[in-house]
Amino acid sequence: MIWTPRVTVAAVIADGDRYLVVEEQTDEGTRLNQPAGHLNEGESLVEAVAREALEESAWTISPEALIGVYRWRVSVDGPTYLRFAFAAKAISRDALRPLDDGILRIRWMSRSGLAADPDRLRSPLVLRCIDDHQAGQRFPLDLLVELSS
Repeated sequence: MIWTPRVTVAAVIADGDRYLVVEEQTDEGTRLNQPAGHLNEGESLVEAVAREALEESAWTISPEALIGVYRWRVSVDGPTYLRFAFAAKAISRDALRPLDDGILRIRWMSRSGLAADPDRLRSPLVLRCIDDHQAGQRFPLDLLVELSS
């Protein structure tokens, strides 16, 4: 069997001290997460994060910087995720656009509000990405090189 990590992207979108999160239905119950999802074949990481933000929150965003790349192993025999988290600016929201299946609603929450109920977070990556964002961690998007033949 070939081991393959699951490549995901996440948009960290701030408005003052509040962050855009989605409330989503998962197998473990209702959870909070950044607008995030899997990289699709044929798209760049930047394209993927813009698409996921639009699908999950109805927000058009402008990715501005890479916050970090995070490896999270769920459990010894569970999947491993490789998350690319992006600092992004919210541009506009289409209030009539339906949200992705499983997304119950969008919310703007403070870091302290999210940390108050850690069992509601989709993963430990949610707070870690916010902490790195608040610490000012930013890498230029041209760090990500897309090659094709």
